[in-house]
Amino acid sequence: MSKPRSAAARQTPALVAPLSIVRTGLAAVLVVAGIAWVCYYVFAVVDDGKPAWMANLHNWNFLIGFGALFLGLIVAAHPSTPLGRGRGVVVGMLGSFIIGLLWIIVYYVTSQDASLPVFSELGNYNLLVGIGFMTTGFVYATRWE
Repeated sequence: MSKPRSAAARQTPALVAPLSIVRTGLAAVLVVAGIAWVCYYVFAVVDDGKPAWMANLHNWNFLIGFGALFLGLIVAAHPSTPLGRGRGVVVGMLGSFIIGLLWIIVYYVTSQDASLPVFSELGNYNLLVGIGFMTTGFVYATRWE
């Protein structure tokens, strides 16, 4: 005679969402696009001033780039992505917390006098970037089982 399964064991397979390639791809595109936007602005637009439409946005470029990065990480926290299930949640959570903490520490240690391109351009907004990474870590923490 077979051993009867508990109610929790019977419901577990139904609770696991199928892997979504579209959501995973969207998360990856948002993260890469956000990083690329900030890098392009800092290394190409700040020096040349071209393209003019992007140069006219000034610090809004950082909001666009980091916003896309954080949105991509938050989309990746959904259970239908590899980072939103199992060990991926722990990796995303701890990674976001550590990156945020390191971002703030580097900002304070360099005391705004560093020649680090992104840090010198952002100024006090570096604190918001660090807190943004930590907030993303809390999004992952809500998915942790």
